[in-house]
Amino acid sequence: MVKTKIRFVDIIYWLAIIGADLFVYIILGLLLMGYDDNYDSSKGEYWSLASMNSTEKLIYFALQVWNILNLIGVFFIGHRLYKRIKYGT
Repeated sequence: MVKTKIRFVDIIYWLAIIGADLFVYIILGLLLMGYDDNYDSSKGEYWSLASMNSTEKLIYFALQVWNILNLIGVFFIGHRLYKRIKYGT
C-alpha cells in the first residue's frame, strides 16, 4: 500500500476548484431568478422551453451543460481514486 502525502497546496487547489464550481452555480441560479419573477402562465407550462425567452433558454442550457461537466468530473475523480486504491499507484 502506497502512502500518499497531502500537501497544503493541494488542499488549497481543490478548495479553489470547489469554490469556482459553486460560484458558477450561484451565478447561473441568480440569472435564472429572472425567469421566476417574469413567468407568464399564458406562454406555457412552468419551466417549459416555450415559456422562456432566448436569454433564459441560454442560461438554462448552460446550467445543464455545467451539470453534465460536473458529473463527468465526479466520475473521473472517482475512477482515479478507485485506481489509486486498487492498484496503489
